Amino acid sequence: MAKILDKKIIRDPDVFYYKLSAPLISRKAKPGQFVIIRLHEKGERIPLSLAGINPEEGTISLIVMAVGKTTSEMSTLKAGDEIMDLCGPLGQPTHVERFGRVALVGGGFGVAPLYPIARAMKAAGNEVVMVMGARSADLLIYEKELSEVCDKVVVTTDDGSKGVKGNVITGLEKELDANKPALVLAIGPAPMMKAVCNATKPYGVKTVVSLNTIMIDGTGMCGCCRVPMTNGTKFACTDGPDFDGHEVQWDILMNRQKNYNPEERESFEAWKRRHAGAITEKAG
Repeated sequence: MAKILDKKIIRDPDVFYYKLSAPLISRKAKPGQFVIIRLHEKGERIPLSLAGINPEEGTISLIVMAVGKTTSEMSTLKAGDEIMDLCGPLGQPTHVERFGRVALVGGGFGVAPLYPIARAMKAAGNEVVMVMGARSADLLIYEKELSEVCDKVVVTTDDGSKGVKGNVITGLEKELDANKPALVLAIGPAPMMKAVCNATKPYGVKTVVSLNTIMIDGTGMCGCCRVPMTNGTKFACTDGPDFDGHEVQWDILMNRQKNYNPEERESFEAWKRRHAGAITEKAG
């Protein structure tokens, strides 16, 4: 059992912050790793990236978007409730060293797990630039937190409601032209990460992507999280989640992901209407 110590709504109505009591995991976990949770005996196992690690407190933090059955059910939990199973840390940590100038690129919900990575990169002596984007200003998350640990934050919005008008590639290309980073690390939807790799390749910049593929087992036994690479097949749960983005066979990967269609699941709004009153009120 893992107790929920704190819960907040990060973006109303579907993005939530959780702080969990996890003393053993917090002592071992590193930026870039993930956990797998199961809410109850009849629940499914889902992977969630670590958005915060605090070994002194014995806690970890998760940012969860309510898009499917389990994440929507999790959105009804509150501080004091318990999660039945919490397994981790899983996956390989993000490689951190003094590269010089590091550009982190996050699209939408993918911004959250970049926070502990940004902190670690800064602590290693790097100049850290964060390029974050969303469709509009109201969909941005973690801007304040990242501003506190990064040397520079570039905000992009598709509609121009905040920052640079355009997507994260628009912001990234300006950074590549102005002061080429030694490393680019991207987390977000697969099409976005593919576009990041296409943008960095002409500049010869090493580009790392974090792949959150379909995952069940989390220990390399089921094989459903396989990643097609130019040098063979890897597994996101044990070899990753970080991979050399220029070696990923993106078209094959994205075709595989189409086999899972979230539109066939009940939308969060529909689910929330059926569970009126169950969602906790926004803190503050």
